[in-house]
Amino acid sequence: MNAEIPKAELSAAPAAKRRQRPEKKVEITDPKAIRALAHAARLEVISELYSTQVSRTATELAAQTGLTPSAMSYHLRALQKWGIVVPAATAGDARERRWKAAGTDFTIHSLGGVASGELAVVDLELDAYRRRVLAYAKARNERREAGDTAEGPSAVVLASNLLYLTPAQRAELNERLFDLLKDYELEDPDRVPEGAERMATMWSMIPDDRGKAAPAS
Repeated sequence: MNAEIPKAELSAAPAAKRRQRPEKKVEITDPKAIRALAHAARLEVISELYSTQVSRTATELAAQTGLTPSAMSYHLRALQKWGIVVPAATAGDARERRWKAAGTDFTIHSLGGVASGELAVVDLELDAYRRRVLAYAKARNERREAGDTAEGPSAVVLASNLLYLTPAQRAELNERLFDLLKDYELEDPDRVPEGAERMATMWSMIPDDRGKAAPAS
């Protein structure tokens, strides 16, 4: 999910083969829709469906968010209203509706308008990232207490940089980064390579004017 204010395939090749699928971007610009997204469960749903490109039922999504299936169904219908998710085909005699992402990429863009809802979405995304970090730290500590002392490559990476970029460079950097991430998407969402671990990524770019000199008096 790309908020302009949410997997990797292991390969010995320089870059994994990009998933062969038509690109369809879902862009949200309506302020009411942006405010409607300021809910942790809805962001979890968007991240899951758009990142995996696999359909899920309300029950499956509810288990990930801690909600009841009926509450999750309510949120899914709200996301359907804004064209973010759509019903998916069911297999066999499936008794519960399946849902899928309405596209391959998702963007929130305020078009220069009031972005209070957009900022609320960012706040919830940061909270979700914090929960992932804490859950990973807890699981790692439990493994160590159980005697598992094996240390592999660093699993958690956090980097921060300050850059000076022109508007054209900002656009170029954003495009190049998302192109790079797409190179590591699963070619087939239903086939996860052996040894691959689900990873959550986050990319942010925001103007930082704190270092500007005060205007001369």
